[in-house]
Amino acid sequence: MGRTIPLVQHRDEPHSESTAARLNWLRAGVLGADDGIVSVAGIVLGVAGATDNRSAILTAGIAGWAAGAVSMALGEYVSVAAQHDVQTTLLDTERRELREDPESELAELASLYRRKGLSDDTARAVAAELTEHDALAAHAEIELGLDPDELTSPWQAAGSSALAFTAGAVLPLLAVTLPPGGWRVPVTFVAVLLALAFAGAVSARLGGTAARTAVARMVLGGAVAMAVTYGIGQLVGQSPV
Repeated sequence: MGRTIPLVQHRDEPHSESTAARLNWLRAGVLGADDGIVSVAGIVLGVAGATDNRSAILTAGIAGWAAGAVSMALGEYVSVAAQHDVQTTLLDTERRELREDPESELAELASLYRRKGLSDDTARAVAAELTEHDALAAHAEIELGLDPDELTSPWQAAGSSALAFTAGAVLPLLAVTLPPGGWRVPVTFVAVLLALAFAGAVSARLGGTAARTAVARMVLGGAVAMAVTYGIGQLVGQSPV
């Protein structure tokens, strides 16, 4: 359920890539909130299809929110922690190579800049100046696509995922418990579909894609999920146990 940034990528324009990385995190947050909306809406409507008991519906919704938030956080933590370990290992290897054979590393850096189109003299000058300023950062950026000072944090990723899921879960919880009994299901359906339409529009804007397609996809998926779980709740709730 967690969604992470690619591990290694070559960066020709650091500022553009930094912006892209932030947009990726924001997009992941929107999708995490969408998970919270759909997951908890499905749970509460499934229970609402089986019973009108507000306490039972709320209990199921809160349990679904807690389980989903923990699952999102744990999945994201494990994924990003593994990524962080690999990044750290790569940087440690680069540090060792710089310490043991700095001349070869300087020649390698100049060679990489020549491949990008710089002349021999310019490539050597750029490599020497960057090495003098911060050798590790220079090699990490062009070889690994990493910034040693901006490695992904597993705890931050886990917290962000849990918060995003929680933000999405709040809406169906309120929508299904605040209205009177006869209005719970229709109010929840409408509120969730509107929220999904908004999330789809935001996601499309961040990704630079057509908003109509993204909105339709999210609304249709949410509507199907809620209809299925509500129908299951009615069938199970009316069946003798």
